[in-house]
Amino acid sequence: MPKNRNLFSSLALWRRGVTSRAVHRVWAWAQETGAVTAQHPGRLRFSRIGTGTRLAFPQGTVFGEPWIELGDHCIIGEQVTLTAGLMPDLDLGSEPILTLGNGVVLGRGSHVIADTSVSIGSDTYCGPYVYITSTNHSYDDPHEPVGKQWPRMEPVVIGPGCWIGTGAVILPGARLGRNVVVAAGAVVRGEVPDHAVVAGAPARTVRSWDPEKGWQPPLRTPAPIPIPDGVTSEQLAAVALLLEDPVEGA
Repeated sequence: MPKNRNLFSSLALWRRGVTSRAVHRVWAWAQETGAVTAQHPGRLRFSRIGTGTRLAFPQGTVFGEPWIELGDHCIIGEQVTLTAGLMPDLDLGSEPILTLGNGVVLGRGSHVIADTSVSIGSDTYCGPYVYITSTNHSYDDPHEPVGKQWPRMEPVVIGPGCWIGTGAVILPGARLGRNVVVAAGAVVRGEVPDHAVVAGAPARTVRSWDPEKGWQPPLRTPAPIPIPDGVTSEQLAAVALLLEDPVEGA
């Protein structure tokens, strides 16, 4: 009996391993096949989807795509919501409502809600679960449910080169300058100047760049050492392997 039990147990583990590998292979196929690119847009018909841009599978809610313009080499993570207009099937005019510059990254689970103009500058990186919206609920009438009151809308502009941390919220009317850092969980409204670091809810400036004095208050960590000119990607990969597998006895 113990031998039979061990045999059945081994068989069950083997079957589970085979099933697990099969599921992973199918999921990898679905991720590759279900991704949206300029060459393979699927059902989505964006105003523009640039060269090298990719929307990972599974996508989040996407509608109003004729008024959504995506630049080149953008990375849109899984379950990212991109919407133009209050609801699907509206005629929003001749110009895009939501525009992403080249090289924009939107992390997994992020939402960009553009009921009026939302512009995200080139090379802006967003962590997971960032929420960017041009619409806010109104509650003027104390007798009417908030969700039934007409919302307020203001354009949002995010300059190039920004870094927006995980879970940050960018509210209607926000205007972020160039190379702004938004801390994780921050809630941003109003204008943020170039080269500022903002944090908190509501967000406030905690560090800024002065052309004469540098960062104020000064950075507490040393600047990263840049990669020397002439170093190839193959050489960097070789160094990474050495760090992962140090020579025995070295």
